[in-house]
Amino acid sequence: MADLTVSRVTADAVVIGRNEGARLKACLQSLAPQVRRIVYVDSGSTDGSAALARSLGAEVVDLDLGRPFTAARARNAGIERLCIGLPQPEFVQFVDGDCMVDPAWMRNAVQAFAEHPDAVVICGRRRERFPEMSIYNRLCDREWNTPVGPARACGGDALMRFSALLAAGGYRDDLIAGEEPELCVRLRQRGGTIWRTDAEMTLHDAAITRFSQFWKRSKRAGHAFAEGAALHGAPPERHWVRETRRAAFWGAAVPVAAITGAIAIHPALIGLLLLWPFQVLRLAWTWRREGPVGREAALLWVPAKLAEAQGALGYWFNRMAGRRRGLIEYK
Repeated sequence: MADLTVSRVTADAVVIGRNEGARLKACLQSLAPQVRRIVYVDSGSTDGSAALARSLGAEVVDLDLGRPFTAARARNAGIERLCIGLPQPEFVQFVDGDCMVDPAWMRNAVQAFAEHPDAVVICGRRRERFPEMSIYNRLCDREWNTPVGPARACGGDALMRFSALLAAGGYRDDLIAGEEPELCVRLRQRGGTIWRTDAEMTLHDAAITRFSQFWKRSKRAGHAFAEGAALHGAPPERHWVRETRRAAFWGAAVPVAAITGAIAIHPALIGLLLLWPFQVLRLAWTWRREGPVGREAALLWVPAKLAEAQGALGYWFNRMAGRRRGLIEYK
């Protein structure tokens, strides 16, 4: 086993955000004791976030307002800054500005790298900070709870080997969502592995309190599914093909078949919409061991698929028209 400890390795951090205010302060303060260097990349904040980050000792990169913002572009800007000045780090921790990093995370993550020498990404348990605030926050917390062990992808918070990240070319600047799983596809294709540990990693503040926010977030996911499948959907990867097909079937094919069939063939075909409640009941039974959150997830499953279908179809319409859509923001 490699002799890796926090004191023996060099780890820097890239934090991205816009108008995070107090959440950014908490994020930077949680990171400062654990890394050598923090680069904060600001995407046009108007609340003084950039000045706050500088006052806390972070290096600040202000993204050019003349180009569309994406999280991928912001992270790449942070990577570029880490290549300037001090020697390049062995590891880089990526964190969204609305997250707090657990005090023991870096120690646990570096230990995980020692246990998995071929790993290029280590991620842990991201939790929602205020799950009691809304059903949507609770579903985010459920979403973050991915299986422990080898993984196909990570989220926005993760510790990565810097050399592997550079060799893969970093993130795709043009993706408005799903940039982390897309990067992980390329990292795995180069022989690296991604591992999810059971260690506490970050507390995230989704701040989703309205159905409209939930809809936009689901729509963004559908867009990411479709674009990811377009990029890496061919065998053997089949990246997000199943998710795209599921969104298209339940969110588009079922309602279109029911409505057009009822109009053009027979009114009884509207009964195809009963597939939705049957699916909700099936999922509620499947997820019954999760308790109330499992039932909540089942209840919101249908509207999520409708929104995902909207996002996926929007991606394909824009692609055929030769356009790229801007960010789909829910905060």
